[in-house]
Amino acid sequence: MTVYFIGAGPGAADLITVRGARTLAACQVCLYAGSLVPRDLLAECPPDARLVDTAQLDLDEITAELLRAHQEGNDVARLHSGDPSVFSAVAEQMRRLDAAGIPYEVVPGVPAFAAAAASLKRELTVPTVGQTVILTRVANRATAMPDGEDLATLGRSGALIVLHLAAKYVDRVVEELLPRYGADCPAAVVAYASRPDELIIRGTLEEIAQKVKEAGVLRTAVIMVGRTLGAEQFRDSHLYSPERERHGC
Repeated sequence: MTVYFIGAGPGAADLITVRGARTLAACQVCLYAGSLVPRDLLAECPPDARLVDTAQLDLDEITAELLRAHQEGNDVARLHSGDPSVFSAVAEQMRRLDAAGIPYEVVPGVPAFAAAAASLKRELTVPTVGQTVILTRVANRATAMPDGEDLATLGRSGALIVLHLAAKYVDRVVEELLPRYGADCPAAVVAYASRPDELIIRGTLEEIAQKVKEAGVLRTAVIMVGRTLGAEQFRDSHLYSPERERHGC
């Protein structure tokens, strides 16, 4: 028996990977967060699979479901929105499985920031403008941020900042980044990226908070702030440059 942590993608059911869909179709048990994972994905499960919505379950209850499947000899598909490598709460589940001696594997998925960039039709790394992307969040009632990872500190780099789980606190985001990035810095918010109800909000850092509030966006959104979002005049990359040596070692 194996637990498979599967990245379900950002929202559109067809953005799960081929490997993820094949794994899902082979598991007798599927745990998924009904508030985030698209219901259409569950059609990939075997007809007789046991489906468990974890939206209202705590870690102990989720672990109990995994242990039950292990005792019954059933493989488990543990669906997580986006990609399991960021903001997925997978680490503590893995720790529980390690302690119980239950094997598991991870199947990567399409992260929300990648779907948001695709919707914006933007490359987040642009030659001579920006080559660094910071993925982060803000702390409120959730887990506190480690020392040195506040926005004011991260903003010193001037790199493109991508914030998950922060739309509700957009005023604070603007307040902390404004001194580092300037009022005219491009900003964007993509809510429900890749879904039929996707909403894209563009503007400057100075005006983005008001636009977000006017649109009524509170959750399931990615905030991006950085100069690469508006870059038009930039040097072509060296990758396809005619000056690049393409023969020999």
